[in-house]
Amino acid sequence: MPGRQLYIEFVDSRARGIITLYEENAPTTCETLWNALANPVRITAIHAMFAGPEIMMGLPQEAQTFDPTAIPAENQTCFPEAGECLWFYQGKNVMKGLTDELWEIGVFYDAGARIHGPLGWTPCNMFGKITSGLEEFANACRTTRTEGIKTIEIGRL
Repeated sequence: MPGRQLYIEFVDSRARGIITLYEENAPTTCETLWNALANPVRITAIHAMFAGPEIMMGLPQEAQTFDPTAIPAENQTCFPEAGECLWFYQGKNVMKGLTDELWEIGVFYDAGARIHGPLGWTPCNMFGKITSGLEEFANACRTTRTEGIKTIEIGRL
């Protein structure tokens, strides 16, 4: 029986994936995000430019209920599998020209992803994997490349 799970759903198409948390390998990340998502949130999703088959979402302010610098490096990789979900935080002014913080949830929807951006290779915490509904969810992710931003809802099951 799986442990704690989240759902992630495209609001318009209702394409939904079920994320099983990697509680054993990323306990602090999972606990922190689980607590932050006590209430479902709606997030604007965009397609990644550097990582390949990934959609990225900024954690909205109402869910920024924790100190992101307190999350240690856990279960990190630069080469995620299809369906894996990442947590990434970048403080203000870390990257030239970007004065904002990044509180990011990313979902890799197909093979061939790599976490390499403007600053080079960037290992990120993998906190879970879509274990149900990946094919339908991945098809919806692909449309963000041609149709642009979409609204996603993410919350606890």
